[in-house]
Amino acid sequence: MFEADDFEVVDTPARMPLPAASLLETFPEPVVERALWWAGHILEVLHGLPPGADSGTLPRHEYGSDRSLSARQRVKAAELAAAGHKVTASTVAHRRRRYQQLGVIGLADHRPVRRTPQFGEVDETVVDAVRRAIDEGVNRSTRTGSYILWRAEEILKEDAEGREVKLPSRATPYRLLTKLTAGTHALGSAETRRSKANGATTPHGQLHVFAPGEVMQIDSAPLDVLVLLDNEVTGKVELTAMIDVATRTLTAAVLRPTTKSVDTSVLLARSVTPEPMRPGWTDALKMSRSVLPHRRLLAPDERLAHAAARPVIVPEVIVCDHGSVFISRNFRSSCRFLEIDFQPTHKGSGFEKGHIEKMLGSVATLFAQFLPGCTGRNSDRCGRHLERERLWSLLELQELLDEWIVAKGQNRPHDGLRDPSHPGRLFTPNEKYATLIEACGYVPVALSGDGYVELLPADWRAVNEYGILIKNRTHDSPELGRMRRQDSGIVVKRGLWEVHHDPYDVSRIRVRDHRGDNSWVQATWKHLDRVPVPFGDLAWDHVSGELPRATETEIADAVAALLTRAHAAPELKQGSKPGKRDGGWSPARKPQVPSLRHPFPALRRNPSRKTARTRSPR
Repeated sequence: MFEADDFEVVDTPARMPLPAASLLETFPEPVVERALWWAGHILEVLHGLPPGADSGTLPRHEYGSDRSLSARQRVKAAELAAAGHKVTASTVAHRRRRYQQLGVIGLADHRPVRRTPQFGEVDETVVDAVRRAIDEGVNRSTRTGSYILWRAEEILKEDAEGREVKLPSRATPYRLLTKLTAGTHALGSAETRRSKANGATTPHGQLHVFAPGEVMQIDSAPLDVLVLLDNEVTGKVELTAMIDVATRTLTAAVLRPTTKSVDTSVLLARSVTPEPMRPGWTDALKMSRSVLPHRRLLAPDERLAHAAARPVIVPEVIVCDHGSVFISRNFRSSCRFLEIDFQPTHKGSGFEKGHIEKMLGSVATLFAQFLPGCTGRNSDRCGRHLERERLWSLLELQELLDEWIVAKGQNRPHDGLRDPSHPGRLFTPNEKYATLIEACGYVPVALSGDGYVELLPADWRAVNEYGILIKNRTHDSPELGRMRRQDSGIVVKRGLWEVHHDPYDVSRIRVRDHRGDNSWVQATWKHLDRVPVPFGDLAWDHVSGELPRATETEIADAVAALLTRAHAAPELKQGSKPGKRDGGWSPARKPQVPSLRHPFPALRRNPSRKTARTRSPR
């Protein structure tokens, strides 16, 4: 039959759509009871038996299969009228049709949940004018609701072409404004308003990453903490960090007064270099005592044996915004040197790098609030006289941040790292890294020592008899002997020597031997032994330790000790004054009474200084 040329399907019975029975929950209880009462009677009209009838029960003669549907409806109407309900056969027929079309919800009284127009009786031209006034203020300073309504009235006058157009009564426009500005922050934060307006208008896509370093994100944001900068001046700094999307590992984070393009290159170099154990760190933070599979990674880089418990991840793709430091030639050159794909986001689309945005906010919440001089995220949350507190220096704060990342950040269960088979279980970044190592066989080829130095910012200096002077710090080494007071042979640089230095590690610099084999000669800060700055670069120990893994209790104790030490503020050495201390710090903190002297000694007015005013001759 199907192969016949004249075969054609004339009609096909269609299944009735399932009614939205769950909508009954939105109706008042008496309305639901009334609808169910009607449903029982309609079912008896349709099938001859009421709901809940015993098995084997036969329909009554009035509702037998030999009776027509109209006859059954007339019988049901007569029964209900005899019971005291004013019901006619046409009413039963209407209810039966509603039930067959919509189910039980068709028998309910819809008046209690009747939908009203979204904006009431306000004309569409007025709604459109208010919307346009709101859209005009996206990139402007925040105004009040009265200004938006005034601007909407001006728009109406412009569109009316001479005809007089007015807004409705006073209360109605404000109710309309409340509905139209919901979720837009039109009357709130300008930054949030722009972010909402530039957000995605289509469903968010899902970026699937299966290996560490497959996609990484980088960004910078102000850190809500006052620090002691150079020349004993207090100020705020910026935090620049990089995160791995697959493991949520904060591979590197640096603090600078103002982020520059060279800082991003150093950040990239730190991400692909093992983190050394610093003086004062607990043994629980060693790589050998963490869940990281450091023994499997010893072949590509034996320095991991006694490094800190932070994964070494080489990026394949780096996602960043259009900040000048990220799209600079310096940062792009570093990415090309490491064969990393550079992927900027769309302009005004911060959600495309939401992982690093969230992480920077977590650092402010979980770390910065424990520090002295915490300013809060805005002026409403800022305390008073913060500059009088004993603040950490920039180098000391960087050390505390690095220790916090290893102790807390890498061992904190992350909501975005869940086991697909057991969604209730959360992984830490270190656990996720170890899991992906087993799954995809990722082997991080850590950057060599020379490669790391090549990524550091370069400067050209003279090698004097006393050493090399950089930013008022003298660096010297016995290996500089044949370079002292000598010409490097680089005519373009007037015979100066190429010096690479880490802006976040003041302990040592590297000098290229232009007269030799272009190798690097290391020079150490002369006063490193006098000022125990926690940025001294330790020699790598190639002997693998046999220590057991750190327990959760040991890690928790290390985090608690770190936050306590950070909150206690640096200790003033005997004989020093607040605001004029050296860079030393001690684990033992004693409470000190903050000084009431001027917070900026360099800017304090000198009473003995007098200014003479002279009258200029005419």
